[in-house]
Amino acid sequence: MPHASPVLSIMINAARKAGRALARDFGEVENLQVSKKGPSDFVTAADLRAEKILFEELSKARPGYGFLMEERGAVEGSDKTHRFIVDPLDGTTNFMHGLPHFAISIALEREGELAAGVIYDVAKDELFHAERGAGAFLKDRRLRVAARTDLGGALIATGMPFRGKSGQERFLKELERVMAATAGVRRFGSAALDLAYVAAGRFDAFWERDLAAWDIAAGAVIVREAGGFAREVDGGDFMKTGSIIAGNERMIALLGKTLATV
Repeated sequence: MPHASPVLSIMINAARKAGRALARDFGEVENLQVSKKGPSDFVTAADLRAEKILFEELSKARPGYGFLMEERGAVEGSDKTHRFIVDPLDGTTNFMHGLPHFAISIALEREGELAAGVIYDVAKDELFHAERGAGAFLKDRRLRVAARTDLGGALIATGMPFRGKSGQERFLKELERVMAATAGVRRFGSAALDLAYVAAGRFDAFWERDLAAWDIAAGAVIVREAGGFAREVDGGDFMKTGSIIAGNERMIALLGKTLATV
């Protein structure tokens, strides 16, 4: 692995430790599918266990840092300039159904700016990481976003609103436009991994609306350090709105224009 700063090494080690717990729990999910109640409560417990490990490991190494976590919410720290943004299990529905596509996501925010990110694909043992100004990596391989500049040959990732959430009608209109303009659209169920895959050049671009900050913070760092761009779909602050578009500069300009026509 390329040289990592002390804080990035802490984030990587915490992700791997929590990943071992998730891997054990994932091995039990298939047995739960036959139960009448289903695996929902078990998955919630697995999520909480992973978050507890991450909180304890990161707090022990950096006791003054604050946190923004999916389950615990905001945790104030004595150091007001640093905050970890943590999703212990991104892709919960996949996990619940025994699909091996889910991840741990950890970002570091320094003085209000995203400074480092780790996304750990537990099932495939792929660890994506980046620090601002130091590049993005998958294990020891440097990452670069895809160089494609024509939308017609592009493979685009997205996510769709869950049942009961607003925005479904708008999403379907956007999806229709993007499908007509590209080589294909994929919906894999983990925004963190979608962003990591953009950084790795596996997807040409990604867009999704109304996510949480912990879904996208680490991925945004990794995309940017892989030579790409991550911005808010409509031009605001994606850390506040949760709506993000990512890819190389030309690709997000073309995709953004397509979305703007809806």
